[in-house]
Amino acid sequence: MLSAPRRCALLGALGLLVLTGCAAPAAPAPEPSADTHGAIDGAAELAEPALGLTTIDAAGSVSHLDLLEETTVEIGSVRAPSSVHSDGRYLFAADDEGVSIVDSGVWTWDHVDHFHYYRAEARVLGSVEGRGVATVATSNSSTTGGTGLFFPASGEAVLLDTEALSKGEVVERFRLERPAGGGLVIPVGSFAAVASAGEVTLHAADGDEVGAPTPCIDPAGTITTRVGAVIGCRDGALLVTVADAGPVIERIAYPAGTTAPRATVFANREGRPTVAAPAGEAGVWMLDTRERTWNLVPTAEPVVQATAVDDKDAHLLALTADGRVLVLDGETGELRAASVPLVGASLAAGNPVSLIADQQRAYLNGPAEGRLWELDFADGARVAREFTPEDVPLFVAETGR
Repeated sequence: MLSAPRRCALLGALGLLVLTGCAAPAAPAPEPSADTHGAIDGAAELAEPALGLTTIDAAGSVSHLDLLEETTVEIGSVRAPSSVHSDGRYLFAADDEGVSIVDSGVWTWDHVDHFHYYRAEARVLGSVEGRGVATVATSNSSTTGGTGLFFPASGEAVLLDTEALSKGEVVERFRLERPAGGGLVIPVGSFAAVASAGEVTLHAADGDEVGAPTPCIDPAGTITTRVGAVIGCRDGALLVTVADAGPVIERIAYPAGTTAPRATVFANREGRPTVAAPAGEAGVWMLDTRERTWNLVPTAEPVVQATAVDDKDAHLLALTADGRVLVLDGETGELRAASVPLVGASLAAGNPVSLIADQQRAYLNGPAEGRLWELDFADGARVAREFTPEDVPLFVAETGR
């Protein structure tokens, strides 16, 4: 639970802020500590999460908005991105030549029953070469394990060392050759799953294959929950977990007789067991990785994005084609609240809009509108704060969580 100062800051009156940037000083690479609670030497441990919105504009300029202080710093620049993925600390900006990596400098370490919060200097770490706009998959740890990249033009499957990233180093654990086309590299503990060419193979951190392949036709979409890693397949999902004997794959098939479109994009409040995915005009797929079950939640209108808050009130957030944020009952699809249209122009222009949920707020970027919004989904989808950043927020990630 967030502290009282954090709650007070987030409950501030709606205001329009024009954010001005200042240069962030270069930082030495922090060294890992013997502490296993996510600490890095040179980083400060905090009493509450240092939540922020880290954005990248069309030219590759990276900025970070501190949500507590409402101040902005310029972190640096990367190549103009085609897509951006984040694990809550790092941003992985993919383009046709590879993946550029940004460290926001803020992160949370999850110890299941409590959390540790840290801040270090933000910076651009470097890049990984590859052909084609890579798919990126991360775990819920920003100091251990791995980060997966799959380059579709070459079929190269790469696992990065996330602990090395926390030291400011870009280190490849393995780079495997697969057929060109769609694919995924999914970190699971100290292992990784590679989904490509109709199957999923399991690998040790050095790339050696572990066990037999598992069929997965048309792999698309992945997310890591508190339970394990999800891989979307044509007939359902694979759930990859780690047991004493090593990684285990379970298949979670769609309900018999369903005609709803498959899930290909999963989203949730980070680390929670239930994830959401749009299901076309049928509504929203809810996948409970703890119960290993799917639930098709009907919606009154098609939605283009959905994310599961997975809290005690079963909040489900969705984005409509005209740019409204819907607050739904995650079990029945009942409409609880809706915002006014916010990002209709961005969606009409094909801009990359992201709807992000945390425990108490939702965040939304509008590149065409030049805005960032913070919404209180438990209070009628109320716009709590609105920001006008100096750089157009083409891509956004909530960091420090």
